[in-house]
Amino acid sequence: MKHAIVYAILAAALYAINIPVSKLLLTHAGATMMAAFLYLGAGIGLLIYGAVERLTKKGQKQAPLTKKELPYTIAMVLLDIIAPILLMLGIARTNSANVSLLNNFEIVATSLIALVIFKEVISSKLWLAIAMVTLASTILSFEGVGAFTFNEGSLFVLGACICWGFENNCTKMISNKSSTEIVVIKGCFSGMGSFLIALLLRENLPTLPWIFAILLLGFVAYGLSIKFYIMAQQHLGAAKTSAYYSIAPFLGVAFSMILLREKPTLQFFAALFIMIISTVFMIQDSLNTKN
Repeated sequence: MKHAIVYAILAAALYAINIPVSKLLLTHAGATMMAAFLYLGAGIGLLIYGAVERLTKKGQKQAPLTKKELPYTIAMVLLDIIAPILLMLGIARTNSANVSLLNNFEIVATSLIALVIFKEVISSKLWLAIAMVTLASTILSFEGVGAFTFNEGSLFVLGACICWGFENNCTKMISNKSSTEIVVIKGCFSGMGSFLIALLLRENLPTLPWIFAILLLGFVAYGLSIKFYIMAQQHLGAAKTSAYYSIAPFLGVAFSMILLREKPTLQFFAALFIMIISTVFMIQDSLNTKN
């Protein structure tokens, strides 16, 4: 169980690197094209990673995906293509502060879907931790009452969060299989889907050096991050892993302070205090219960 907590936190930390580095790389690639190469970097990177594991025989043997897991695998890939499209439609129709606030709904969506549809047991202590995580994330992204308006764009963002909530649960259903194989399928197929959408949107291909830079970021921030996330799900479940993973925005802010020299705000410290308390609750719940 302790190892699973470490995997969940590692997944969040690696994904958090994506936030400041993407800000730098987005000046050289369109948003959809960049998303495509990030996913492809994850898929191709884990494909090479898996090959090295097999050659050196250092990796743990895990069962491969079978026809039984095919529905969840297809759903996972399709949801990973649909969700970013809905998010882009939302971004085009509402302000960034609105999107940041509503994005926090992914944690709640993942937990509710896990409870209602997949019958995952969620303790009262974990519900409290999830509520605190949502509050902390809201404080972190809040830019004033005037920034929040509920409109057509908000519906698209909520739709994206619900898609990712289902995707997290679909991934949980196949998490007992090879995490490397799951990421390869997820990365390659979702990446190709996003790439086709980028071409339809007539986004330009970035130059070769920037493509390699984005692929490398995708391998670390998406590939390895998702691999650790799946490994955490094997023991923690979808809701609990999602709650731990929600520390990513805070780590993202910390990395932004280091890499982009951004200054922390009073909101950050208030949200961090709440997040620390919620993390203590999550760790206690993880150690006291077995999934």
